[in-house]
Amino acid sequence: TALTTFPISLMMKRIGRRAGFMICAMLGALGSLLGTYAIFEKSFGLFLAGALMLGIYQASASYYRFAAADLASPQFRPKAISWVMTGGVAAALFGSLLVMATVDLLAPITFAGTWVAMAVLALIGAALLMAVDIPYKAEANAPTGRPLPEIARQPRYIVAVATATLAYGIMMLVMTATPVAMLGCGFTVQDSSWVIQWHALSMFVPSFFTGSLIARYGAERISIIGMVLLVGAAVAGLMGIHFENFAIGLILLGLGWNFGFLGGTTMLTSTYQPAERNKAQGLNDLIVFVVTALASLSAGKLLAWNGWDAVNYAVFPLVVLALVLISWLVTHQRRLAA
Repeated sequence: TALTTFPISLMMKRIGRRAGFMICAMLGALGSLLGTYAIFEKSFGLFLAGALMLGIYQASASYYRFAAADLASPQFRPKAISWVMTGGVAAALFGSLLVMATVDLLAPITFAGTWVAMAVLALIGAALLMAVDIPYKAEANAPTGRPLPEIARQPRYIVAVATATLAYGIMMLVMTATPVAMLGCGFTVQDSSWVIQWHALSMFVPSFFTGSLIARYGAERISIIGMVLLVGAAVAGLMGIHFENFAIGLILLGLGWNFGFLGGTTMLTSTYQPAERNKAQGLNDLIVFVVTALASLSAGKLLAWNGWDAVNYAVFPLVVLALVLISWLVTHQRRLAA
C-alpha cells in the first residue's frame, strides 16, 4: 500500500481519477479472487500476490478524499474531505458483520467466503464509479507546475505532511498494540474486538462535523486539539489496565486521529496549484503510509521491550514534535501577514 501511493497518483494524473480508481478496484477484485483460490490451494505465494493487489486497491482509496477536495470550492473543501471520510463509519459498522456472515460461507474452508465477499465489494465499487462524473482533461502538454522539491520545501507543506503523518503513526502504533496488550492482561478476543470497533467508530463518526469545525476555526487549531486528544489516549492507557482504560483510550485515539489527520490533509490542499496536485498528494501519502507501516511494525517491538506503558510513553515525544511544528507554522504565517 505504502509503496504504490505515489505511482498511483502519477497514474491518475495521466489517465484521470475515475479511470485510476476503476483500474485499482478491478485489481482489488482480482486480488480477492486470487486470495480465495490460494486459500483452497494452500498456496502462501499466491495468497501474498492476492494481498499485494489488495494493497494497491487500498492505496488508491486514500485518494478519494483528494478527489473530493479537488472538485470543491476552497470554502467547502474541509467539509468535502470530511464527508468522504465518513465512509469509514459504514466500514466500522458492517465490516466485522460481513466477516461474521461470510467466514464459513464456503465451509469447511474458513475465510474463503470472506475473500469472495471482498471481490464483490470491489466490483460494486467499480460499477458505482461508472456512474460518477469526475472531470478530467488530458495534461500531456499542460504545465507541470513547480518541481516537487520546491513544493515540499514550503513551511505549510512540511507541517501539513508532518501533522497527518504523526497523527496516523501514533494511532497505528497504539491501535496495533492494543489487542495483544489486552490479551496479555487477561481479556478475551471478544473484549478487544469491542474496543477496536468503538475505536473505528470514533475515527470516522466525527467526520460528520470535523469539516465544519475546520472551516470555522482553522486546520491548525483542530490539529492541535487532535494532538491533545492523542495525549489523552496515552494518559488513559497509563492510568490502568482495566477494560475502561483501554476503551476510553482507544476512543480518544480515534478522535485525535480524525482531527489531526483531517487537519493535516486540509492544510496540504492549500500548498499546491492544480497542475501540481498529483505529485504533491502522492509524496504526502507515500510518507504517511511508510511511517504508518513502520509504526505498526514498531508496536510489537515496544510491547515486547517494556510492555503496554512503553507504547503509551512513546506518544508524548511525537505529539510534542507535532505541536512544535504547528506552533512554528502559525508564528511563521503571522510574521508573513504582518
